[in-house]
Amino acid sequence: MITHLTGKIILKGDKFAVLDVSGVGYHIYTTLDTLRRLSKSSDENVSFWTHLHVRENIMELYGFASHSELKFFEMLIGISGIGPKGAMGVLAVAPLDTLRQAIASGDTTYLTKVSGIGRKIADKIVLELRDKLGGSDYVSVGGMLKDDQDVIEALQSLGYSLNESREALKQISDDVVGTNNRIKEVLKNLGK
Repeated sequence: MITHLTGKIILKGDKFAVLDVSGVGYHIYTTLDTLRRLSKSSDENVSFWTHLHVRENIMELYGFASHSELKFFEMLIGISGIGPKGAMGVLAVAPLDTLRQAIASGDTTYLTKVSGIGRKIADKIVLELRDKLGGSDYVSVGGMLKDDQDVIEALQSLGYSLNESREALKQISDDVVGTNNRIKEVLKNLGK
């Protein structure tokens, strides 16, 4: 199995990259956020943690910026009804820590935003992953999820789209706490 690759990105799309590793091009499905984090310059080597998904007549490679994202992906596809594309959709919705907090606290709002994942599947994900993610570790962070949701709603009321709001929220540090402080920080970044 292919678990880790390092090379240069020679082609990028919204949901994939082609990674040249010693003259061999690997087509790797990934998220837009992962591509942004990994590919600073076309001359630099980048590394992907990978999962090789094999079906009857298809072999697909999925890539992640960190080993923890890979493990989360593998937990998601271990749930019946969740395929690799659905799992990638979940990972594209919010940062990994936010998703873990949401699942640990039983919040399905992030999960139901993914195309193909309804309330039933979202509840199933929460039920099956809550204990595996060490529920209490993430619930103790408490209000962070509520703060993030409030920030997104505030930005949408100001005319920003859901995607713009999420992307802007990803740019601020987790050290900024409190809804008002997070909104101010996001608006500063959007104003640049």
